[in-house]
Amino acid sequence: MYGPPFLDERFDGPALDTAVWTPAYLPAWSSAGEAAATYRLESDGLHLSLPPEHPLWCPGLHEGALRVSAVQSGNWSGPVGSAQGQQPFREGLVVREEQPARWGFTPYLGRVEVECRAIIGPRSMFSAWMVGVEDVPERSGEICLVEVFGDAIRSDEQGTVSADVGSGIHPFRDPVLREQFRAEPTAIDVGEFHRYAVEWTRDRVGFFIDGEPTWSVEQAPDYPLQLILGVFDFPDRDAEDDRVPELVVRRVVGERLDG
Repeated sequence: MYGPPFLDERFDGPALDTAVWTPAYLPAWSSAGEAAATYRLESDGLHLSLPPEHPLWCPGLHEGALRVSAVQSGNWSGPVGSAQGQQPFREGLVVREEQPARWGFTPYLGRVEVECRAIIGPRSMFSAWMVGVEDVPERSGEICLVEVFGDAIRSDEQGTVSADVGSGIHPFRDPVLREQFRAEPTAIDVGEFHRYAVEWTRDRVGFFIDGEPTWSVEQAPDYPLQLILGVFDFPDRDAEDDRVPELVVRRVVGERLDG
């Protein structure tokens, strides 16, 4: 049912590999066109951005104005009018555009690493996370590799940059998992390339930045996950910022762990 569990993606081709990546964010709840990412490929990787003309995501459905540019390595839905879709964000959602199954990268256990940098301001954020493919609702747990909000980036008097770097587990509709997430102050400039990784076994997930362990949890989703990479903007937030939010992903590596 699921696609290859291994990946070494450098985004160095002439075009995005749409056999692996769906360039739209949870398109079943709107459409592939309405949820499409603004992106381009350059010498340093995949650029996901939110220029001023980028539209709102699921207006009238999502509580609070939201803009998203994201790619995801798996996608599917039930028929139009059904409730069968990925990461439902409110009660009563129904599929508006049926999504054919596409399993580009859906690992089950192993190591996944995302190398990226971001330009974000006080009303934007970026994230890389893995979430259950939700072929059944209970297979919905999340492993978040990294999540950083622009208003959680600081610079001290000496010019040292730090950020609250989020990572951890969200259970969503998985009754076996429990919420275990944290955003730790970390001496890191997210505007530079860094490697955010997880090592995922049957009963443990370890989190890493640039090859160094940061923390671990003694629980893990027990089913395949897909990867989502995205940059987000919250237009309702009272924050003036003329920067164009952007996430640049240079490499994604997924590999099996021995044993």
